[in-house]
Amino acid sequence: MQIVALDESRDLAVGIADELGLALSELEQRTFEDGEGKIRPLAPVQGHDLCIVQSLHSGPRLSAHDKLCRLLFLIATLRDHGAAWITVVVPYLCYARKDRRTKPQDPITTRYVAQLLETAGCDHIITFEVHNLAAFQNAFRCQTTHLEVGAAFQDAVAWRADGAPLVVLSPDPGGVKRAQLFRETLEERLGQAIGFGFMEKRRSGGVMSVGALAGDFAGRSVVIVDDIIASGSTMLGAAQACRDAGAAKVFALAAHGLFTGQPQRLFAGDLIDRVLVTDSIAPFRLPDGRATDRLEIIGTAALFADTIRDSMS
Repeated sequence: MQIVALDESRDLAVGIADELGLALSELEQRTFEDGEGKIRPLAPVQGHDLCIVQSLHSGPRLSAHDKLCRLLFLIATLRDHGAAWITVVVPYLCYARKDRRTKPQDPITTRYVAQLLETAGCDHIITFEVHNLAAFQNAFRCQTTHLEVGAAFQDAVAWRADGAPLVVLSPDPGGVKRAQLFRETLEERLGQAIGFGFMEKRRSGGVMSVGALAGDFAGRSVVIVDDIIASGSTMLGAAQACRDAGAAKVFALAAHGLFTGQPQRLFAGDLIDRVLVTDSIAPFRLPDGRATDRLEIIGTAALFADTIRDSMS
């Protein structure tokens, strides 16, 4: 098996290759003066199993569309030259949130991205904590592997538990299943009962409003679990509600840290003790990047490597 990566996801790919005991196979990646480019493998691929690593978020240099286009061209090139099996590791899948129609004639872009990847020649996609698992599974016809948030974070949360009573909170009804699965994983890891709660949230015209909060939070440490932190407004609203209900500590946990808008609000004041995200997206939008106070970034290289190893066995 060969592991390859486009330049924009090279750091994570090197980590995955190291975990697998492999060297990263090199690519020629050229950009021409007119903005077009060329990507080609430098090692023979005919008859080989190939694994491509590419996270499909926008920035810091390329848009999600640029990254998707480059990935599609690379998949097609590998297929064109006889690759036996192509696995694509996509830590962050673009357009996973556009999985249904909310207005007349709306696109279902999740499905269109799936069709593009499959048509180019993807045999297997491995991704991490998509917005809507059912929509993701229904969109793809090729083999899929979905990694859940608990697989990456259970150890990081467990060592902070300190024997204190814990509550896992979903900050909106749509994420209840994700939070429940995380709670079950953490309960098994710690061998103790963990409480559960959820918050009502409404969003209209880009404006979010917080509704009722269900659960017992007084004197407890609360872990708010979501798939994405974008502007941080959902996490802040949930954290405020938990503090008002008597929470002793609040941890904000999400698979992907987009940190759009004014995310520095997450790290100011005393609402949130710690923000935990993975390295699926580098924190390039934060003023101090990884050095931002109270931010912790959890590595995923070992998680993806184990998944790739299992899929090849």
